[in-house]
Amino acid sequence: MKGIITFLIGLLMMNTAISQELNCQVSIITDAKLEITSVEKEVLKDLENVIYEMMNNTQWSKDKFTLEERINCNLQLQINSIPTSGSFSGSMQIQSSRPGLNSSYNTTVFNFKDDDIVFGYSRSNGAVQYTKGQFRDNLSSLLAFYALYIIAMDYDSFSNLGGTKYFSEAQEIVLNAQNSGAPGWKSNERGKNNRYWLVDNALHELFSPLRACMYVYHRNGIDRLYEDKKEARVEIKNALSKLVKVTATRPNSLNVLNFITAKTNELVSLYEDAEAREKNEIVNLLKRIDPTNSSKYQEILN
Repeated sequence: MKGIITFLIGLLMMNTAISQELNCQVSIITDAKLEITSVEKEVLKDLENVIYEMMNNTQWSKDKFTLEERINCNLQLQINSIPTSGSFSGSMQIQSSRPGLNSSYNTTVFNFKDDDIVFGYSRSNGAVQYTKGQFRDNLSSLLAFYALYIIAMDYDSFSNLGGTKYFSEAQEIVLNAQNSGAPGWKSNERGKNNRYWLVDNALHELFSPLRACMYVYHRNGIDRLYEDKKEARVEIKNALSKLVKVTATRPNSLNVLNFITAKTNELVSLYEDAEAREKNEIVNLLKRIDPTNSSKYQEILN
């Protein structure tokens, strides 16, 4: 009996140690104006489960994660039209977060809306599967791209340039999708606001200050809030200062604006009890990085 118990405990520990990387919540909604049949409702419900299974049960890396270490993320797919049976188009909101060290505080790491979602799916398809190095279908490539991008962003927040391997794998998916005919994969679509540029920028040398910002912001800033909030804010300002160089050469770039937008509410909260001088410094810096949204950063001064 004792031997059986020992075996079960060992099995449990082994399973805990090799859990997949993502803890992804999945939801599918339909446009209020879209009329769908009861059969289509069932298909979408089935699809929701299939996406959940792929995101959470695929092992995207060789690293071992405990259940507590999995990356929390959300994927919301909005269906705007069903051109033909089994064909869907719409948008996808992808968000990921990570906890601060020694606290229950969670910070948004990635938050992006993809408006170029087109794919086919029928209940006869069964599971959606991704094969590295191949373009099987648009849905599996979309999901794999964002799974790897989420992991890359998370790794970048824990170690400087830590996500390079996963950004590179995400870029490989982009390259394999070039001849698919599906939108969002090419450089000349949607004014540089798509998957191609999202990962191309991440790997470009010009954007290395953004990735350095990601690391300093989270490890020296967010992870020190519990220990010393004032010093953490200094580090956050130092991190954001790194973006000035990027915006000077690539103003209004997708990746910088995406990062700042994800952090706006957090920054308002973090600096609400700061001294006036500190508030003015961070607001002036944010306006310099992202002048288009200057009015949003004024909230910090209130």
